[in-house]
Amino acid sequence: MALEIPATTWTTSAALSLASGVAALALMASAAILGGRWPWCERWFGGLDRVYETHKWVGIYALAMASIHLLFKADLRGWETAAILPVASEWTRLARQASFLGLGLIILLALNRNISYAVWRWWHRLSGPFFLIVILHWLSIRSPIHLAGPAGLWLAGLSLLGVSAALWKLVLYPALARHAEYRVVDVLRGGSAVQMDLVPTGRRLDFSAGQFGFLQMKAPGLREPHPFTIAAAASPDGRLRFVIRSLGDFTGRLVATVEPGMLADVYAPYGRFLRKAGAGREIWIAGGVGISPFVAWMDDAGPSRFDTVTLFYFYSPERAFPSVDTLEGIARDRGVEFIPIATGPADPGFARRFAEIVDGCDPSTLDLAVCGPRGLVEAVAALAKANGVPPERLRHEQFAFR
Repeated sequence: MALEIPATTWTTSAALSLASGVAALALMASAAILGGRWPWCERWFGGLDRVYETHKWVGIYALAMASIHLLFKADLRGWETAAILPVASEWTRLARQASFLGLGLIILLALNRNISYAVWRWWHRLSGPFFLIVILHWLSIRSPIHLAGPAGLWLAGLSLLGVSAALWKLVLYPALARHAEYRVVDVLRGGSAVQMDLVPTGRRLDFSAGQFGFLQMKAPGLREPHPFTIAAAASPDGRLRFVIRSLGDFTGRLVATVEPGMLADVYAPYGRFLRKAGAGREIWIAGGVGISPFVAWMDDAGPSRFDTVTLFYFYSPERAFPSVDTLEGIARDRGVEFIPIATGPADPGFARRFAEIVDGCDPSTLDLAVCGPRGLVEAVAALAKANGVPPERLRHEQFAFR
């Protein structure tokens, strides 16, 4: 962009506004690309949860850049300016205001956890049309950035990729992405949670223990796709198992109403929270329904070395599902040391046993895997640091993202 304007104007507020506008458009295009659930993008970031976390922050930075762009006028006497796509001035002004309003609204909705997922999802789908308005704003304003120049080609390329990603996600993804139809064959309820088994009605999905899928029930009131960890390893009949806790409107309805015979579309596999091969010592730490990937790891008939694994399970006695006895039996059958803790990560017994394990192994060969709420991950990270565990030995999946 700097090449498009005189060097003597680089430090002006107009140049700041122009640069901020360019950055906002580029960040919005990047957010659209990240939101497309492309397999290559997931590989680069190490899991879809990381992609979505980055997607959220890219959107926030786009709003910040757009705010600076709106604050100052991106024009200066002496600049050679022209519109790439000339339109009436009132439409240009409307595109500018609508693009900023739309971006701000989408970001604010994404940050407000009190808004139901259904409402958030409906509004978030408007990000594609709003992105088109932002592109129209860029093309219709008088600007020193020409389409054939370096900055123009860069923005055009990013915009094209962003529009392609939005088109894929909003229009083509439901039909063309990796998915299959499944039928619910078994339902086990426990308190405010449910365990449901599904088998494919036709083709089956291939996945690895620890991955997750988007479950979309084919029933009124349950058609919103939600991500859930597959709580079992692959089996000959293609069976999938989900353990779902009632944490909101959708999951509450699902836990209360799911019955054998219901059909669902499952989009999978996603995620990179897999058991690490070659670890000398393993510590698995689960919080609540975060036990699911570790149950899948123990269910996997392929790997061995379970005698080098300690599984800490943090749970609330009134909400534990599967039951502690069930999990203890699974762990015992696989030779895993199982330590249930109902008092939280501040429990002195947890800190003591954790220190004993670290003292008895080479920290450079330790694999510390955590799946649970953010508070649990932070507590484990602090404990690991206090015991000299290198930060790179700890890995976790984003427990909740949207």
